[in-house]
Amino acid sequence: MLTRKHIEEREERELAPYAMKSKDSRGRKYTEEEHPYRSVYQRDRDRIIHSTAFRRLEYKTQVFVNHEGDYYRTRLTHTIEVSQIARSIARALNLNEDLAEAISLAHDLGHTPFGHSGENALRKLMQGHGGFEHNLHGLRVVDILERKYPDFPGLNLSWELKESIVKHISPYDNTSYATEYNAKELPLLEAQIVDKADSIAYDNHDLDDGLKAGIITDGDLQSIELWRETQKKVKQKYTIHNHNIVIAQTIKTIINTEIIDLLECTTARIKRNGINTVKEVRSSPEQLISFSQDLSEKKKELQRFLFKNVYQHYRVARMSDKAKRFVEELFALFVKNPKLLPTEYQLWVAEAGLYQGVCDYIAGMTDRFAQDEYKKLFYPYERV
Repeated sequence: MLTRKHIEEREERELAPYAMKSKDSRGRKYTEEEHPYRSVYQRDRDRIIHSTAFRRLEYKTQVFVNHEGDYYRTRLTHTIEVSQIARSIARALNLNEDLAEAISLAHDLGHTPFGHSGENALRKLMQGHGGFEHNLHGLRVVDILERKYPDFPGLNLSWELKESIVKHISPYDNTSYATEYNAKELPLLEAQIVDKADSIAYDNHDLDDGLKAGIITDGDLQSIELWRETQKKVKQKYTIHNHNIVIAQTIKTIINTEIIDLLECTTARIKRNGINTVKEVRSSPEQLISFSQDLSEKKKELQRFLFKNVYQHYRVARMSDKAKRFVEELFALFVKNPKLLPTEYQLWVAEAGLYQGVCDYIAGMTDRFAQDEYKKLFYPYERV
């Protein structure tokens, strides 16, 4: 039988010396008895999966609002893709796969309805009232807002998991806020993996969704070097008469190319910097989990294309503008009259403060729930 002690011994024996070991965790804010058969990071993972915030990701926007079609990614399917990629990378680099998985599953828990347009609206509305940033709100979700245990608020996750939520880095993240976590220290390698897995996932699923939506075409993408080169390799390797399969294999191969490049570049960086401990990871002068310069430039070209042709497409822009108005008008109404909030949130406003309580309520909404609330509050013939 595999016990927690056996898991910890196996990590010590088999993982790289710079991997984050379960037995070395700084622990939880509230003391709990350790589980006999699960490591600290396995318990973190399980608590995240069973959280309300995690389930809500199913109906939160990635790029396309959920009701636009069943094939488009949501925050939940994006999170699952990030987790799969991160686990593959962690396993290949001999890092803590359980921790990488837990970080992946938690990395978007702080997202608002309607993607980054919802977040931008809340950030503006909360200026002068504590601000809003989805990483810090993710920490708030797991530390305060989830209520499942009799002895403490939140999920009581490990220190390393919470640090990794705060230090998650993407083009949309602001990491300048002071927290209890040392901003001068680099994140763990397992957290750095999730940052790059996030990038790999959204590059490629936004390509896939944009093509399925008809917003971009294969012809448009021939101007992008990474796409053009990869598709040429696919056609040389296979004889495929179904163009949809060509597209699918091109995206699959780009993902594989990015992962292999990351593994090779990262291995070289770790060796070049003489990394042998977690402490050396944190004090390293550069991020260690990295793509090569050549692939980084190709990814930037692809991301510029997606920004211009997908994220700024009029169909996406229209929904973003509507979403902004949903959030702004709901926020203004609840601040003006908090008695319109559900009873439990009226009580929460009394505890957390008016603006923070309203922000917590709206940030936790799914797209569908926000739209329903809007109709109930602003459409005169809608049942409340």
